[in-house]
Amino acid sequence: MIDARDRPDRPRLALHVCCGPCASAVIERLVEDYEVITVWYNPNIDPVEEHDLRLAGMQRVAGLSGVPLVELEHDPEAWAQACAGLMDEPEGGARCSVCFRMRLARVARWAEESGIGVLTTTLTVSPHKSAERINAIGQEVCRDHRIAFMAENFKRRDGFRRSVELSRAWGIYRQTWCGCAPAREGVGRRRG
Repeated sequence: MIDARDRPDRPRLALHVCCGPCASAVIERLVEDYEVITVWYNPNIDPVEEHDLRLAGMQRVAGLSGVPLVELEHDPEAWAQACAGLMDEPEGGARCSVCFRMRLARVARWAEESGIGVLTTTLTVSPHKSAERINAIGQEVCRDHRIAFMAENFKRRDGFRRSVELSRAWGIYRQTWCGCAPAREGVGRRRG
């Protein structure tokens, strides 16, 4: 693992992080070329104890990787309002697109306000999520904030496998669902 503190003078990049395990392999890949600033914004994670457990894992990954972690507000009420009427959607359905858009738009706004011109997300490392859909949403919301979106599929080049390896080696909690209550409860059946 490259320690980000050993690589000064790289362009800054805001990395939306969904959890520590996914972030581990993505950070490892990006720190060679970018000054990575990880940004935590996940109002979908429920209950608050689960949110805090995942955040603690991300804090550990940030520390071990030598990257800063910006923690934005946890606002599950805003998420529930944005996803109203979609709670019965299957995992991978319309609720997920709304959730991705909400999270990426908030981090894009933070990046624009912070003078960071590039954003990407760890969401695409998951084998359960469509990188194409996430990247399209990311590009759209970043246009609205006058910043670039780095469209990547971080599951390529064994990204997911590497995230599993690193989280095991570092003792990072690995969750079994995306974080929202409908996914935890198995509402609907999963679709791509």
